[in-house]
Amino acid sequence: MNIILFTRRQGQVWNVEINPVMLIGVIFACIALLIGAVLYSGVRIGADELAYVTEWKDDVRQKQAEIEAVRHSAQADLDALTLRIGQLQAQMLRLNALGERLVSQGNLGTGEFDFASQPPMGGPQDAMPGKSVPFNDFIGMLDDLDHEMTDREQQLSVLESVLLSRSMSERVMPSGRPITDGWLSSRFGKRNDPFTGKREFHKGLDFAGKKGSDVVAVGDGVISWSGKRSGYGNLVEINHGNGYATRYGHNQRNLVEVGDAVKKGELIALMGSSGRSTGPHVHFEVLHNGKAVNPSRYIGK
Repeated sequence: MNIILFTRRQGQVWNVEINPVMLIGVIFACIALLIGAVLYSGVRIGADELAYVTEWKDDVRQKQAEIEAVRHSAQADLDALTLRIGQLQAQMLRLNALGERLVSQGNLGTGEFDFASQPPMGGPQDAMPGKSVPFNDFIGMLDDLDHEMTDREQQLSVLESVLLSRSMSERVMPSGRPITDGWLSSRFGKRNDPFTGKREFHKGLDFAGKKGSDVVAVGDGVISWSGKRSGYGNLVEINHGNGYATRYGHNQRNLVEVGDAVKKGELIALMGSSGRSTGPHVHFEVLHNGKAVNPSRYIGK
């Protein structure tokens, strides 16, 4: 193919000879170059997008890891808080049990000190709206409550020990009458002997009653004598500790043995007239450090 080009400048003529094969080759080369450029651009764009997607996935994984760490931390805090509340509840149960024992030991009114119900409270509502307690302040409040409850438990334990000691002292100290039915027939001190008529010193109190009626201990203690003794007939002696002892004489029958532990008000013998006696009664003595003292000081307690 020949192409003749005419120009207006100086009448020049250009003759261009084109080989069809080369033209087709050039066209195909341009097309191939264009397709290559398009494919290269697509690959570059796809690579950029893939890199962006990969970066986005990495960011999502990082955020998920942070959320999981926060969740685990929150769960650990919740578990610790639940454990702390459980400990406080157990401590409160101990305080309630201790309070109920103190009410019982101190003979206090259960209506006034009811540890099974919440104490009554009330009052007008503040006009200003309340604020929620921050978590850190809440933990501090739990710590303060724990310390306060521990302190109260120690104080109540000391008070219980004092009340228990007082209760034990009251039970051990001789008090009350050695009979359940009967009357006072002879007092402590100088009197006329019922057998000789002479003046003598009576070391105890005589309580008369029906033969076979109950003779009871006037305090907690241990039986130190149970048997016959000259002048006393069938005698029971109780050692109460702290230097105190009591004697119960002229019994019809003793119901305890040496070494037995007895409680205040417990039946220890039956009233009789054994030994040097003019009729059914119990001869009651109180001894302190081995010396007979006036039982009248104790029977009214």
